[in-house]
Amino acid sequence: MHTLSSISSPLTQILAQTAGAKAPTPGDIVFWAVLIVIAIVGLILLFMILQVLKLYVQALLSDAKVALLDLIMMRFRKVPPELIVINRISAKMAGRDIATNMLEAHFLAGGNVTRVVRSMIAADKAQIDLTWDRATAIDLAGRDIQEAVKTSVDPKVIDCPSVQSGRMTIDAVAKDGIQLKARARVTVRTNIARLVGGATEETIIARVGEGIISTIGSALDHKSVLENPDRISKTVLAKGLDSGTAFEILSIDIADIDVGENIGANLQTAQAEADTKRFQAQAEQRRALAIALAAEHDADAAKNRALVVLAESEVPKAIAEALRSGKLGIMDYYRMQNLQADTGMRSAIGGNPQDKH
Repeated sequence: MHTLSSISSPLTQILAQTAGAKAPTPGDIVFWAVLIVIAIVGLILLFMILQVLKLYVQALLSDAKVALLDLIMMRFRKVPPELIVINRISAKMAGRDIATNMLEAHFLAGGNVTRVVRSMIAADKAQIDLTWDRATAIDLAGRDIQEAVKTSVDPKVIDCPSVQSGRMTIDAVAKDGIQLKARARVTVRTNIARLVGGATEETIIARVGEGIISTIGSALDHKSVLENPDRISKTVLAKGLDSGTAFEILSIDIADIDVGENIGANLQTAQAEADTKRFQAQAEQRRALAIALAAEHDADAAKNRALVVLAESEVPKAIAEALRSGKLGIMDYYRMQNLQADTGMRSAIGGNPQDKH
């Protein structure tokens, strides 16, 4: 009601001036209000038409007609009409008729319309079968569709191993124990049909590296590999390493191959050193056991000597007891003493160490 009053107040003045003293009727007020609203809407539409009129004429003259209403509705859908019209004209001039609703749908899905259209134009010129659905699927999957088309036309070379891996060569050992260090260059072409869901360059590098190691490892000696480096390429190519990947391997070239260490000799040397240490440990164990046995025997001998000394200590006691009991006379004792002295003298002359003690 407040809005209607604010509109009717100037209308009343206008009607009063134009109709003289005649008072305006409520029907006249409504009529003029509707007329003003229509005029405002018309001005807004005219302003929007003027904004897209240039694009409409440009598309019309380029035989890539876009409905004027569609251009206006793009503004409401927050789709840049310039982007849609320019890409539609580019595709039309290249012989590809892409509807505006398809371009809008891809833009609203978060895709890059310009990149997809340019890729399709390049694929068409190169006679590569690239449909709109496949191109948009590749773009929405996060792959660079332009780079894929470019690689399909101009194959790219992949170093194996890659620079990012930090290794310069692929090392493998032949059956004779000699290490070979190889570096390969793989020429690939993008397979558009397998780009969505296909493995990337890292898989190609890993498979080629595995094939090189397997081929060198199966060689009888390193000389045969050095004489025929293309044997590696032929063997690796025959394995179909590009299956399930987004690329098609065109060739595998051995860029460089060098002789490394004698791994077999190093392993034998290491084994011999390990055996030497093992045998030394066993000998040391036996020596320690012998020392322990000798010490045990010395202990037994000392024990026996102690028993002998203990037994000899009982002899004077027995002699004294015999003298007291009268079983041994004094002359018998003297003769025994003379016999012992004579025996000691003979032992000293004979040089028996045990008797000296």
